[in-house]
Amino acid sequence: MRRLSAHERALWARVAASVTPLPGKAAPALPPVAAPAAVAPVAAPPPPKAAPKPARPAATPRSAPMAKPKPHPLGAPLDGTWDRQISRGRLSPDRVIDLHGHTVVDAHATLAAAIHAGEGTRVILVITGKGRPDRPARIRAELMHWLERPDMRAAVASVRAAHPRHGGGGAFYVILRRTK
Repeated sequence: MRRLSAHERALWARVAASVTPLPGKAAPALPPVAAPAAVAPVAAPPPPKAAPKPARPAATPRSAPMAKPKPHPLGAPLDGTWDRQISRGRLSPDRVIDLHGHTVVDAHATLAAAIHAGEGTRVILVITGKGRPDRPARIRAELMHWLERPDMRAAVASVRAAHPRHGGGGAFYVILRRTK
């Protein structure tokens, strides 16, 4: 245990002197002082000066139109029925794509073909695999980037993690937008 410096002992003495002990308890003994040292009182720092308020910029007329709102992210909220079906494991996919063993390029092409097929498919179960600590799942890592691309984003309504019955953390439900 390290010893207190003269400054720390003086501070502790000031703190201990300001505290009243609990009923029935004695005040704690102060640590021994090797040599009396003159301690200068600690001066409080000067109060900070208020920063001058910046001048308000002159009002500029709005000439540019307001920016369009960003589209919903792929995890956009769905009707509550969808989330209940997913959480209870009652959602049955219309199509299953297993990307195990595919190269990243081949997996991307397979996913794009399935999304753009337009065969009345509404829910695609995409199995990517979880990966391992020594070999992370590259396809799983790339999936969201692929679905964010403009050519696929227009067709995808939302992406949700799959229920354990359908693969859990190594699979996703890709919910497509309704086609007219």
